[in-house]
Formats: sequence, C-alpha cells, structure tokens
Amino acid sequence: MELRRDVFQAIADPTRRAIITMVALNAMTPGAIAAEFDSSRQTISKHIRILTECELLNQEQQGREIYYHFNPQKLKEIADFIAPFRDMWDDRFDALEAIMKKQLPKK
Repeated sequence: MELRRDVFQAIADPTRRAIITMVALNAMTPGAIAAEFDSSRQTISKHIRILTECELLNQEQQGREIYYHFNPQKLKEIADFIAPFRDMWDDRFDALEAIMKKQLPKK
C-alpha cells in the first residue's frame, strides 16, 4: 500500500513552503535545494520526499541528475478546496463592516 501524506500538513511546514517557492521558479536538484538551507541534506531530502508524496513536486531524471519541478495543478486543487471558505469569510467580514459603519457616529 502506498503511503499518502496530507497535503495540508505538508504545506504547514515553513521549510517545505520555502522549497515549493524555490522550485516554482526553477526546477532544482536535491543538492541545489539543500544548499539553500542550514539543515542537513537528509532533513531536506525528507521534506522533498513528503512534497513528492503529496504530488506538490514532480521529479524528472535528466542523465545522472534528478530535478524537482513544482506541480501547480496540485496547488490549484488546494486553492479550489479553500475558495468556498474564503468566500464565506469575505461575506461575514462584509456584513460585520456594514454593522460597524451603522454604529459609527455621523459627522
């Protein structure tokens, strides 16, 4: 059975979010990713593995090197899941703002 990580737990970690940001701009090797952090290579490899298991990163073999690419479709799935909640809270804040404006003294 294949282990599936929860994508929300994956993006909760600041190091993994930093890796996503870096790889979104340019495909990178694990060594190049690890060079950007003070953590050990093994720690960064674990972060990369988690992001790959969540399908936020895809890997591509080019000769002897493995390059990690950002998977924007997976992030879109997350954004699509969050959108109704964002809309709900926007509506609630708009309603709260309207109530507050009614309570302010007239000038």
